Amino acid sequence: MSGRVMPCSPREIGSLFLFEKLSAEQLGRLCSDGRVERFEPGPVYTEGDPATCFFVMLEGTVVLSRRVGDDDVEVARTSQRGVYTGAMQAYIGDRVRQVYTNSMRVTEPTRFFVLPADTFASIMQEWFPMAVHLLEGLFFGSKNAQAAIGQRERLLALGSLSAGLTHELNNPAAAAVRATATLRERVAKMRHKLAVIAEGPFTREQLADLIDIQERTAERVAKAPVLSPLEASDREDALTDWLDDHGVGNGWQLAPAFVQAGLDVDWLEQVAAAVGEDILPGAVGWLNYTVETELLMDEIADSTTRVSRLVDAAKQYSQLDRAPYQVADVHELLDSTLLMLSGKTGPRIRVVKEYDRTLPRIPAYPAELNQVWTNLIDNAVSAMDGTGGEGTLTVRTALDGERLLVEFRDTGPGVPPEIRGRIFDPFFTTKPVGQGTGLGLDISWRIVVNKHHGSLAVESVPGDTRFKVLLPLTATDGDGTALGPTPEEAV
Repeated sequence: MSGRVMPCSPREIGSLFLFEKLSAEQLGRLCSDGRVERFEPGPVYTEGDPATCFFVMLEGTVVLSRRVGDDDVEVARTSQRGVYTGAMQAYIGDRVRQVYTNSMRVTEPTRFFVLPADTFASIMQEWFPMAVHLLEGLFFGSKNAQAAIGQRERLLALGSLSAGLTHELNNPAAAAVRATATLRERVAKMRHKLAVIAEGPFTREQLADLIDIQERTAERVAKAPVLSPLEASDREDALTDWLDDHGVGNGWQLAPAFVQAGLDVDWLEQVAAAVGEDILPGAVGWLNYTVETELLMDEIADSTTRVSRLVDAAKQYSQLDRAPYQVADVHELLDSTLLMLSGKTGPRIRVVKEYDRTLPRIPAYPAELNQVWTNLIDNAVSAMDGTGGEGTLTVRTALDGERLLVEFRDTGPGVPPEIRGRIFDPFFTTKPVGQGTGLGLDISWRIVVNKHHGSLAVESVPGDTRFKVLLPLTATDGDGTALGPTPEEAV
C-alpha cells in the first residue's frame, strides 16, 4: 500500500530519538534520499513480502502482527513517536533473506519517515561502519550460538532419553535372565523327578492320569485369575492346610506357586482322586515343577514383550524408518514419548491420559512433535520436582474448532505472571545455571508455530499449569523446511 508523499523536514525527523545525534548535513541527506508518507487506516506492508523500506513513525498509531496458522496475531500496538520497523536488517545484505518479518497496519491517519532499504544499508555502512560490524557480529554470532546450543539441547535430551531407555530396558532384561536361570534349574529337577517317577510304583494308568493332569494344570496356569492380596493369602492358607493334612511336606513353600497358577483345594482333590494317596506327594511335587516352569516362561514372555514394546516405542519416537512428513496419530506419538520418559516421571508422578480417540490423524512432522512433547513433559516434571517430586501430569487431546488440541497439565507451582510473557524467548530459563539452556520452549514454539502453522500457549495458576498445543487438521501452504523468526519483534 502506498501513502501520500509529503514534504520532509530535517528539523522534524531530527527530533526523533533515532536521529537526534545526527548533524544537519546528515539530516538533510536523509530528507533528500528518503521521504515522508501519510497512510490512511489500513495495511502498510505484509509479512513475507520483500523488505523494501525502513519505516520510522512520526505520528499516529501502528499495529504489528504475525501470521500464526490461519490467524493474524497482534504482537505490538503503539503510538510512540520514533518507533521503527520494516527493513531493519538491510545493512546485512543478501546474507539473509530480506523480507518483512511481520505485517503492519495503521488504525488512524499516520505519517512515517520512509527510507528505501538500499539507502538505509548504504547510510549505515558509510556513517556507522563500526556499529555495522558489531551488529553483524551480534546477529550472526547469536544465530550461530542459538544453532549450536540448540544442537546441545537436543543432545542433552537424547542423553536423558538414552539413560531412561537403558534403565527401562535393564529391568525386563534382567528379569528375563533371572527367570531363564531359574527355569534351567527347574527343568533339571523335573528331569530328575521324571526318573524317580519312572522307577516308582506307578501303573500305566496312573502315569497317563498324571500326564493328563499335568496338561490341564499347564492350561489352568495360562488362565489364572488375578487375586487381591487378601484373597491370595486366604487361598494359600487353605492349600497349606490341605497339603499338610495329606502328608505332602513343605506345603507352605508349594502353596504360593499353586495360588499364583490359579490352583485351589478343589483342583488338588481331583489330583488326589486320580493318582491315589500313596503316590500323591510325588505327583504334587511333579505338578509343582510344571507350575513353576509355566510361571517362569510367562515371566520370560512378559519381560521380552516389554523389551519389544520399548524398542517399538523408541522407533516410534525417533521416526528413523519413516518419512519426515506424514499423516500421524498424535496418540501414538504421545504414548511413545511418555514411555520413553517413564524413567523421568517415576512412580511419584501420576500420569493421566484423557485422549479423545475419535480425533483424526493429522499431517505433521512426527519426530519434531515428539521433541515438543519431550520438552513440555520435561518442564512439567521439573516444575513438580519443586513441590517434593510428587504430582499429576495430565495429557489431554480434544477437538478445538478446526484444530486438534494437545494439552499438558501439571500440578506444579505455576509460572509467575511477571515471566509468563518471556518463557518462549530464546535462552530464557528459570532453572539454575548449568541445568537449562532456555531453548526447550523456544524450539517447541518454532516447531509448532513455524513448522506446523499451529499455536502454543500457556495458562497458569499455582497447582494448575496448562501448555496448549493447537495443530491444524489439514495441511497448510508452505513446506515448513526452515524454522522462522522468533515470536518477538522489534518495534
